[in-house]
Amino acid sequence: MIQRLVHVTLLVDDYDKAIDFYTQKLNFRLVEDTVLSESKRWVIISPPGSEGCCLLLAKAANEEQSSRIGNQTGGRVFLFLQTNDFKRDFKNLQSKGVSIIRGPIIEDYGTVAVFADLYGNLWDLIESTRQS
Repeated sequence: MIQRLVHVTLLVDDYDKAIDFYTQKLNFRLVEDTVLSESKRWVIISPPGSEGCCLLLAKAANEEQSSRIGNQTGGRVFLFLQTNDFKRDFKNLQSKGVSIIRGPIIEDYGTVAVFADLYGNLWDLIESTRQS
């Protein structure tokens, strides 16, 4: 049996604002942006060089979904962005004005910093010392 995780939904309040943040500040690529209806689009973004799981940007459709924007995991780190050049990517986050919450620090598993996206979701930026 073969299975793979292909998308993780990230709730947003505005498609274009979210696309701008992720493509301009985090250098993600816009994989797909298809209009499905007047209020719904299929928006897929991916980190540069990634061939794995992508983020599906989903505009909140009701009050309950809107209440989860920026806090989909109850304040824990939500997403983990692995890099092969921590210094380069950390400097990029700083130069683009991305909110750095913690770090950088060196752990047994690698160098890590926590940053927040435009909604306050917490991310780890990690350069792993472990072999994949």
